[in-house]
Amino acid sequence: MLRFLFGLAVLVITLPAMAQTGSIRGKVTDALTNEPIILATVALQDGSRGVVTAEDGTFAIDDLAPGLYALTFSYLGYETQSVFEIQVTPARPVWLDIALQTASALLEEVVVRTAPFRKTEESPLSLRTIGAAEIQRNPGGNRDISRVVQVLPGVTRVASFRNDLIIRGGAPNENRFYLDDVEVPVINHFATQGASGGPVGMLNVNFIREVDFHSSAFPANRGNALSSLIQFRQTDGRDDRIGGTFMIGATDIGATLEGPISDKTTFLISARRSYLQFLFAALELPFLPTYNDFQVKVRHRFNQQNEIQFIGLGALDQFRLNLDANKTENQQFLLANLPETPQWNYTNGLVYKHFAKRGFWTLVLSRNMLRNEATKYAGNDDSSPENLILQYRSEEMENKFRTEYTGTVGAYRFNAGLAYEYVRYTNRTFNRIFTPDGPRTLDFSSHLDFHKYGFFGAVNRSFMDERLKLSAGIRVDGNSYSGQMAAPWDQFSPRLALAWNFEGPFSLNASLGRYYQLPPYTVMGYRQDGRLVNRDNGIRYIQGNHAVAGLEYNTASNSRLTAEVYLKTYDHYPFLLRDSLTLANLGGDFGVIGNEPAVSQSRGRTYGLELLFQQRLYKGFYGIASYTLGWSAFEDRRGKLVPSAWDARHIINLTTGVKFGRHWEAGVNWRFQTGLPYTPFSDRSSLVQSWDVNGRGIPDYERLNTLRSSAINGLDVRIDKKWYFRRWSLNVYVDVQNVLANSVSFPQLVLDRPLDSDNQPVGDPVIVNPEAPVAEQRYALKEIEDSSGTRLPSIGLMIEW
Repeated sequence: MLRFLFGLAVLVITLPAMAQTGSIRGKVTDALTNEPIILATVALQDGSRGVVTAEDGTFAIDDLAPGLYALTFSYLGYETQSVFEIQVTPARPVWLDIALQTASALLEEVVVRTAPFRKTEESPLSLRTIGAAEIQRNPGGNRDISRVVQVLPGVTRVASFRNDLIIRGGAPNENRFYLDDVEVPVINHFATQGASGGPVGMLNVNFIREVDFHSSAFPANRGNALSSLIQFRQTDGRDDRIGGTFMIGATDIGATLEGPISDKTTFLISARRSYLQFLFAALELPFLPTYNDFQVKVRHRFNQQNEIQFIGLGALDQFRLNLDANKTENQQFLLANLPETPQWNYTNGLVYKHFAKRGFWTLVLSRNMLRNEATKYAGNDDSSPENLILQYRSEEMENKFRTEYTGTVGAYRFNAGLAYEYVRYTNRTFNRIFTPDGPRTLDFSSHLDFHKYGFFGAVNRSFMDERLKLSAGIRVDGNSYSGQMAAPWDQFSPRLALAWNFEGPFSLNASLGRYYQLPPYTVMGYRQDGRLVNRDNGIRYIQGNHAVAGLEYNTASNSRLTAEVYLKTYDHYPFLLRDSLTLANLGGDFGVIGNEPAVSQSRGRTYGLELLFQQRLYKGFYGIASYTLGWSAFEDRRGKLVPSAWDARHIINLTTGVKFGRHWEAGVNWRFQTGLPYTPFSDRSSLVQSWDVNGRGIPDYERLNTLRSSAINGLDVRIDKKWYFRRWSLNVYVDVQNVLANSVSFPQLVLDRPLDSDNQPVGDPVIVNPEAPVAEQRYALKEIEDSSGTRLPSIGLMIEW
C-alpha cells in the first residue's frame, strides 16, 4: 500500500495543474428569525474583494484562486461575524449559511464589531473553536478531532495510542458530544464502556465545518457534563450536482458522496473501512483491530421558516487476537490479558427548526445504542468451558427528546426548554477474579430501564454599549431510577457568566457554575443476588462546581493571548467498594469500568492556570502555543485527597505551520508533559491463585498513585501538497507521528521465565516456593514497560470531485 501511494504521488507530481478558480457562495440571515438580510457587506479579510447580499440574502464571490480565505460579514445593528480558513477548490463551490446576531443596543450608524474568535454570552471563556482545515492539517492528528483537541490547554494525554479526553484533571467519562444539536454518546471506535475514549475517532472530518470545545461555562441547554462539551457543526451537501471525496491512507479507506435530492433537499453520506489488521499482522502485533463506520446527513428546507435534518452515525468494530505473535514478553503479556471485543454503536436523530417573528423553536428526537462484548479464555484456549475467564455482553439504549425556544424580549435574549429520555440497559457478566478474600466468580444478569427529565433556561443581556455582557442560567434534572434522584430541584444547577470589554483589545471574562452528571450505566445497573446493589447503596448524581476567570487580548493580525485560572470541586463521586478507589481514577484504558458495587461518597478537586497563544492563518503562518499548570486530586479509601491518575502538573504544546507557494504546506506539533501518577503493585500479585486468574499485577490501593511515570516529549511532522484541476482536486500528505519515539508508559508485571538464545522467554512459569501450601505458592515475576515509543510514518491521499 505504501509503495502504491508513493508511486501515485510521484506520478501526480508530474501532472500539469492548470490554473483553475473556485467560488464562495451563501446566504446571510437574522439568527433569530431566519429572515434574509439585504445589503449586508461580505468582504474578503484582506480587502481585495467584497460584495453585498441580494434581496434574498444570497451572495457570490467568484473567480477565486484555490486556497484558504477569510470572510467578514457585517450590517448596521448586527454583530460582525468572521469566518476563517475557508478552503476554496475548483471541485465544488463553498456554501456558507451565516446567521448574524442583532446587537443588544441598536446603533443607527455603527456596525458592532466582535473579536475574530468565537465567544458567546453564556461561554465568554473556556471556549475554543477549531475549523475543518485546522483538523485536517494537524500534524499527528490523523484527521481525528479528539487528537487535535489535545493541543489545547488543560488537556492531558494518558496513552500514545488512545485519544481519551482528560480535561482540567477530570475523568474521561465527564465529556459530552453533540453533532448538529443531536447528542452522540460514542465518537470513538473500540470505546471504553463507562468512559468516552478509544484509539480511533468515528467522525468524518469532511462533514465538519467547525467544532466548539468548552472546558467550562457550559450552556444551560446542554446537561450531564462535568469536564467538557464538544459541539460539532456540520456542512450541508452541495446543491448544484453530485460530488464526492475518495480517501486512502496507511490505515483505512473511505468515500463520501454528496449532492441534491431535490431543489430543497441535500444529502451527505460516507463510509470507511480499516485494514489495520493487515498492517498489525505484518508488524507481528498481538492484536488485529478492524473498524467500519458510516455517517449521513440529509437536510430539507420546507420554506424560509421551517427546516428539518436527519443525522446518522454508526460503527462496527472487531478486535481479534493474533496468536502467532507470541514471542516477546510484551507480546505474551498482551495476549494473556486482552480479550476479544466485538462492538457496535449508532446514533440517529431528527432536528426540526421553526422560525417565528422574534425567535425560533428547535425540536430534537434521537436514538442511540451501544453493544459491547468481551470474551477471554485462560491461555486463549477456548476448547473447554473450564478455561473461560470472562464473558461479557452489555447494551445501552437511549431514546431522547428535547425542545427549546430561543428568542428576545426587548434587550434580553433567552433560551428555555425541556428534555426527556427513556433509558434501557442490559448486562450479562461472567468473570473470574481474585479478591483479597481469594478467588471469586461474578455471574449475574441485569436489566434496567428508567426515565430522565430536565428543564433549563438562560437569559443574556449587554450593557454600556456592548462593553458588559451578562448571562444567567439554570438547569434541573431528575430521573426515575431511585427516589433519591427523582426530584429535579435536588439537582439545581445555576450558572453565571460575564464579559467586560475594555477600551482596546482587552477583555475580562469569568464564570461560575454547578453541574450534575449521572454515574455510568455500568454502575447503576450492577446487580448482586438479583438486587440493584448500587441503588440500595444510595448512588446519586455526581456534582461539580466550576469557577473560572481569565484575561483575553486580541491582536490586529487574527491572533489572541488568553490566561485563565480555574477551580473545580467534586462531590458524590462513585467510590468502588471492591477495588477501594474512586471511579474518577479509571477510564483511560480498554474495557469496562464501574461494573461493581459503589457508593456516592468521594470528593475531588482540580485547579490550575492555562496560557494560550492562538494564531489563525495570517500571511501564510498559523500556530497554537499553550501551557498548563494543574493539580488534580481525589479521595483515597481513607478520605484523604491524593493525586489522581490524571495529575499532570506541567503540559506544554506547540503546533505551528506554514503555507508555501504552489500549494505546499508543512506543520509540526511538539508536546511535553510531566509524568502521571500510578499505583505500585501488591504483594498478592505473585500468588499462583491470583496470577492464574488475573494474569497481571494487582494494584496496591493502600499506596494509591504514590509513584509517577517518566515525562514524555513528543514530536509529529506533516507535509501536504495539493493539486487543482478543472473539476477535481488532489491532496497528498506524509505524516510522521512520534518522531522522537517517546510514549506514556507504565510498568507491568510478567512471569520471570528462562530466556533462550534469542533472548525470548521459554519454559513453564517458575514457582519460587513449591513446598509452601497451595494458597501461599508464588510465581517469580518481573517488571516490563507496557508501551515502547514507535515512530508511525504514513502517507495518504484525498481526491475531491
